[in-house]
Amino acid sequence: MNHFSGLLEQEIPRLRRYARALTRDATRADDLVQSCLVRAIAKSHLWQPGTDLRAWLFTILHNQHVNDVRRAVREGINIPVEDVAPVLTVPSTQGAALQLRDLDRAMARLPEEQRQVLLLVGLEGMRYEEVAMVLDVPVGTVRSRLSRGRDMLRYLMDIKGRAPRAEGDEAAETEQPAAA
Repeated sequence: MNHFSGLLEQEIPRLRRYARALTRDATRADDLVQSCLVRAIAKSHLWQPGTDLRAWLFTILHNQHVNDVRRAVREGINIPVEDVAPVLTVPSTQGAALQLRDLDRAMARLPEEQRQVLLLVGLEGMRYEEVAMVLDVPVGTVRSRLSRGRDMLRYLMDIKGRAPRAEGDEAAETEQPAAA
């Protein structure tokens, strides 16, 4: 096994974790990772040793996912998330299991852009600059999406008890969320 293959193999668990979070389906996630790895091996001559392989692979994975979503929309293949979402926890009396369920549901309600940034920063531990490179957006956009995503996640998880503020919306600070 050459050096590139060894480095590539070390990143597979992270790629699978991110792909599962993006697709919310284990089978589609595995297909996405496989497509990413095939593309990375085919384009291995473009990777420069000494650069961040992880960010390069995440960029490939992200772009492949975006292409897959666009293709599905173009071809008219739309499957509601509720129909294919895997069951992540078994109902139990444990508080942690319920919190995970609530977090999963709250993450699913976030806009795709905010969810991607939250997953890359929070789950994968990537730096803002790396996330900006993977998503091909400015660092300021990453920070903004992360801040708005965290605020919305707190609201959805009912941690703060108030709706996230929109820019210039002073009234939102005192509003209480409607009972569901």
